[in-house]
Amino acid sequence: MAKFSVGCTLKYQLPDASTFVMNVAAARTAHQQIEQERFEITPAGPVEEHVEPTTGNRYHRFAAESQAVSLHYAAMVTYTPRLADVTTLTVAPPDRLPLWILPYLLPSRYCQSDHLMRLAYREFGGLPPGYQQVRAICEWIYRNVDYLVGMTGPLTSAFDVATSRVGVCRDFAHLGIALCRAVNIPARFVSGYAYQLSPPDFHAMFEVWLGDGWYLFDPTWQVLPQHMLRIGTGRDATDVSFGLIFGAAMMTSMEIHAHALDTDDAVQPIDVAVAAI
Repeated sequence: MAKFSVGCTLKYQLPDASTFVMNVAAARTAHQQIEQERFEITPAGPVEEHVEPTTGNRYHRFAAESQAVSLHYAAMVTYTPRLADVTTLTVAPPDRLPLWILPYLLPSRYCQSDHLMRLAYREFGGLPPGYQQVRAICEWIYRNVDYLVGMTGPLTSAFDVATSRVGVCRDFAHLGIALCRAVNIPARFVSGYAYQLSPPDFHAMFEVWLGDGWYLFDPTWQVLPQHMLRIGTGRDATDVSFGLIFGAAMMTSMEIHAHALDTDDAVQPIDVAVAAI
């Protein structure tokens, strides 16, 4: 068990009235409990919360009319990851997977697995199905895609990253998801606060269904899975964007923090992953 202090301060300039739907609050899961939290907007106003029943994603909606608005979120989170040696885990064939997992096998907005099948089968099709393929996919992305800020944008897809060979954590996760789905491994996108990420920012990983559970992987190799405090889970970034804004608001400042209050910083082997359920 570990305790973390996480949160963000986001500031926007508004030429006109705008509506915000934010996904920055830490999720409540079987392994992640929120002991204290605070969600505030300035100028103060009503905030509506909605929890998506299947993923637990928490959305906060508010309207703003002033020329400037700021959002502050802070939480103390207790995280009890279920560490597991995943090296022997395999993936069930599609006819034996739970049907509710089907959306995570299909192409999605940013993860066009159908466009990457030739690449996926050429590079990973000959490997034992399951962990060995996922590990090889992460290694391939790490070796072949340069981590560079500012070279991709909100419209960049997994196919774009496979072509340009450049991106950030969001792009690495999308490519990992697409390649996994292309070889029939269910995969989904995870956003969160990442302890020891430098510089601090919202972080993205992906998780795959192996055996009978979800396991986290970070193809950037910047953050240990057990140091990822979950915000959102979805098919890709479409489902878990930290901010959906209806209006002409422009971000002027973003500060993210994830501090350990009580944790074991011992480095875990790369072959040990975190089971999400």
